[in-house]
Amino acid sequence: MDGLTLAPADAGVPAVDGIRVGIGGWVFPPWRGRFYPKGLVQRRELEYASRQLSAIEINGTCYGTQTPAVYAGWREQTPPGFVFTAKAPKRITQARALERTGPQVEDFVGGIAALEDRLGALVWQFDAGTRIDRDAFAAFLGLLPREAGGRPLRHVLDVRDRGFVDAGFVELARRHGMATVYTDSDEHPNVADPTADFVYARLMRSRAHVASGYPADELAAWAARARTWARGGTPGDLPLLAPPAAGAARRDVFVFFISAAKERNPAAAVGLLRLLGARPG
Repeated sequence: MDGLTLAPADAGVPAVDGIRVGIGGWVFPPWRGRFYPKGLVQRRELEYASRQLSAIEINGTCYGTQTPAVYAGWREQTPPGFVFTAKAPKRITQARALERTGPQVEDFVGGIAALEDRLGALVWQFDAGTRIDRDAFAAFLGLLPREAGGRPLRHVLDVRDRGFVDAGFVELARRHGMATVYTDSDEHPNVADPTADFVYARLMRSRAHVASGYPADELAAWAARARTWARGGTPGDLPLLAPPAAGAARRDVFVFFISAAKERNPAAAVGLLRLLGARPG
């Protein structure tokens, strides 16, 4: 059904004090008729989602990259101010010799740079069980470009090996100005140490029996934490692995509702945006 009227092209959800909130991906059948209006054709789902949220994390790039033309098409469907973050390909993060993946990194970044100002950050995920050599990992971080298409490029390190995630990892991320991932899941390391000029949280506890995914008090607590991060502080109720670094003046913040009861994640994201003072369309 193409006649459904959506918000105009410039009617996005701006970041609130540098805080952006979103979900993982935009194609998920249970969202139809729940998050997406009835009658909305699938090819317009990104157009709709990008006017309700301020960011989306692309997970499909972990398994296979797209052409620059596809990335450009996604850019054109979204309003100014909206951003994507994207997982890097597994063929890079699971390589036996991380320090020799420079050409693959350049190929991936060169293609996804077609998102232009819609590219918010790249997420480099290293799954639990992946053996990581510390020297090779440090060399790999040196390969990651600091700009793409003439624009600054941000990197996020999502390392899920509990034995690797320690104070030394935090300090290494700080030296390179790269963010680590905070997740509220018991399945992954929870690293709340700010290590860059932005913070990246992946919240993975949405519940099917709660219409908003997270209960109201938990959403309120995440709104407070996001504001603390944005002001340059560190929430006092989250675990730290290293001594605090010098405080930042301001930080950008990304909060994504990912996995768990996935059908509830858009409601959780919209609920958090409203608590922060945004007005999703």
